[in-house]
Parts: sequence; C-alpha cells; structure tokens
Amino acid sequence: MFRIGAKLYRAARIGGSAVSDFRSPSTRFFSINNNVNTGFKTNPVALQMINYALSLARAQKSDESYAQAQLVLEQCHSTQSDESAKGLVMLAMSTLFSERGNFSEAIEKLQKIQDLGLSTLANPQFEVPIVTIRHMIAVAASEALAGLYLESYQDDFSSATADMCLQLLETIRLEIGGGGSDILEARAKALKGLVELVHGNAESAESFFEGAQGDKGCFGNVALSFGEFLHCKRNSQMARELYQRAMQDVSERKDFTDSQSISACNMNLEETLLGATCALGQLEAHLGNFDDAEEILTAALKKAEECFGNYHPKVGIILTCIALMYRHKAAMEQSSSLLIQEGLYRRAIEVLKAPPLEVEGVVATRSRRDILALARGGYAETLIVQQNRKAEGEKLKQWAETAWTSRRLSLAEALESSAKVSVIDTRISRVL
Repeated sequence: MFRIGAKLYRAARIGGSAVSDFRSPSTRFFSINNNVNTGFKTNPVALQMINYALSLARAQKSDESYAQAQLVLEQCHSTQSDESAKGLVMLAMSTLFSERGNFSEAIEKLQKIQDLGLSTLANPQFEVPIVTIRHMIAVAASEALAGLYLESYQDDFSSATADMCLQLLETIRLEIGGGGSDILEARAKALKGLVELVHGNAESAESFFEGAQGDKGCFGNVALSFGEFLHCKRNSQMARELYQRAMQDVSERKDFTDSQSISACNMNLEETLLGATCALGQLEAHLGNFDDAEEILTAALKKAEECFGNYHPKVGIILTCIALMYRHKAAMEQSSSLLIQEGLYRRAIEVLKAPPLEVEGVVATRSRRDILALARGGYAETLIVQQNRKAEGEKLKQWAETAWTSRRLSLAEALESSAKVSVIDTRISRVL
C-alpha cells in the first residue's frame, strides 16, 4: 500500500497520472474542476489517491480492504502541503470509518477538519473573496459530524453541531462579503431542520425549511431532508417531487465533478441516493401504491447490498421498510402476509445485529435503536396472533417498547397507519 502511495506521489511531482495503472472505479468519488476562476482548486493527484482508496475499500467490502484504503489515505495526507487537499483526505478517511461502524474514529477526523478553522482554510489567491472549496469542506464536515451524532443518538451534540454550522455560515458570509453563499446556507439550514425533526420539534424544523423549495441549493441532502419533513406533514405530492429531485440530482452528480457536492460519512451522495429512494418507496406505500412501493424499495435494497454488502445494517433497515410495506398492504387490503412479514423481520433483525432479548432496549445499542424496535415490534405482531407463539411475541413487544425513543410518535403509531406517519431515514438510521 505504501508503494501505491509513493507511486502516486511521484506522479504528482512529474505532472503525470498513476491511476491509469489501476482499474478505474465505476464511480469517481471526488473530482474537482481545477479552473482557477471557479475558486475550486486542489491537488488533482490527491483526488486520484482518494478515488483509488475509496474504490479499493468498497471493491472487497472487507476489513482488510478498508484497512489498506486507510493506509493509502494516510500516505496521501502525509504528502500534502495544501490544507484543502488534507481536508478532502480527512473527509474520505471519516467516510470509510463510518461505513465500518467506527464512529469514534470518523468523528475524530471530522473534528480535526473543524479545528483547522477558516483562517487556515482561507484562500489568499483570489482578489475578490468567493466561496471556495475550503468553505465547502468546512460545511461538509459539520454536516457529516451532525449526521454521525444523530445516528449514534448523541442528540445534544447533533444540535450543537448544527448550530455551529449556522455560525460557520455567518463567518463565511463576513469573509466573502455576503454574496454567493446560497448553497451553503441551504445546506446549513436543512441540517438544522433535520436535527429538529429528529428531536420531534416539527414547528422549529419548519422554520428552517421555509422557502427551501425555491432555493437553488435545494438538491441532494437539502431536497431529501425537506422532502422527509413534508412527508411527515403528509404533503405527499411535494414530498414525492423532492425525493425525485434528490435522486435525479445525485445521479447527475455521481462523478463528483461539482465541488458543491462534497460530502462525507452518512451524508455522502451514495447515502443520499439510497435515502431518497427508500423514502420514496415508503411514501408510495403510505399512499397505498404498493406495486410501486415494492419496486422502489427492492431497488433500494439492491443498491444497499451493492454499496455496503449483504450483511451491512443499512440492508437491515431497508428490509424493515419492506416488511412494514407488506404490513400496511395487508391491513389496507384486509389480506394476510404473515409468513412474508415474519421472514423479512427475522432477516432484518439478523442483519441489524440485534442484541439478545435479555439485554434491555434502553442499553442495547447506541445506533439503530428505533429501527430495531420497529423490526422487533413488527415481528412481535406476527407472533402474537399465533397462539403457540404468543408468549414469544409479547416478550419481543416489551423489548421494542422499552427501546423506542421517538418523541414525535409512539411505537404503535409507527407500526400502524395512523394519523401520524413515520419515515425511516436510512442516512442516520432514525425514525422521523
């Protein structure tokens, strides 16, 4: 791995490219247009090394491949003098750590980016201050940090990080003279809106999403988070439009030629596409369009398996969504699909790596707790109606109710087609 890093470093010094020696990934994860007039300029070889490392990790999806990728990134980081390139490398490192569930290491890398501050990330080469890649990196780091805090149920930290992102936006405005920060503003506000929605503060969330649909920054994570808010408010038509916008946008930006798409960890473009697809499938299920819902959720499942592997918790989350879709379908059509539901719930619980029932829900896990509660709660309902398995079902139900944390709706409301609709956000593994 160090030979790979050295080879790429030598290429940087002679102006060549060593990446052609390796199999090119189907998706380039970072690719910045180095036109000086845009303000987005960084070392192209650093980007090549990042692309190679991410491709290497995800090709095998093994502990060894991820460890090798981290070695490449460490080598890349050690050879960079440009702070923006170092920031991009640390975003990539944090993303790989988060994909393997190592949130503490991912958070540490993101905090180091924050510690750099805008003074270090400032770009003195432009006579007229403009939004630069340094600003994008700083906002992306805050966005990813809040996302990881949400996924690990560190809600106070997520709120503080979202507030810091808004403060960062004000600093950027002062630095560049106020103009040109529309996209960063949309991202910062959408992040705060998502945090408030997770915390059950729908009215507060609305204030941050207000007017977002008309903003030029309403794409990617902004469109997805706003769509989820509208979905929870049962504004189905607009939610569908925003989900589709997020999906289309990510598909168009998947080669990362636009530095406005810089993102990391559970807020990166792959996660956004998966989240928007899954959310759209849930929406169609809530509307009773079960054929469409099944097709969309199946596509999301396939995408999750391709990106993360068959046994990644993200796969378990989507299996839970599919099981809930069959539950809603059976209730609406007054039919029975107990065997299908039971099989899906059992598989989801296995992939989610659920703790033994003897471990109480409140201390069972720091991530995916509500998803596990939904899966076990739904599974319990399929058992309770079977006389010989009722006791087992009651035990599962009790565990699920203890584990449930949502402040906006109860577990029973989330499982049933009630006045309140639940939306599972696959990015942060939370129920909205």
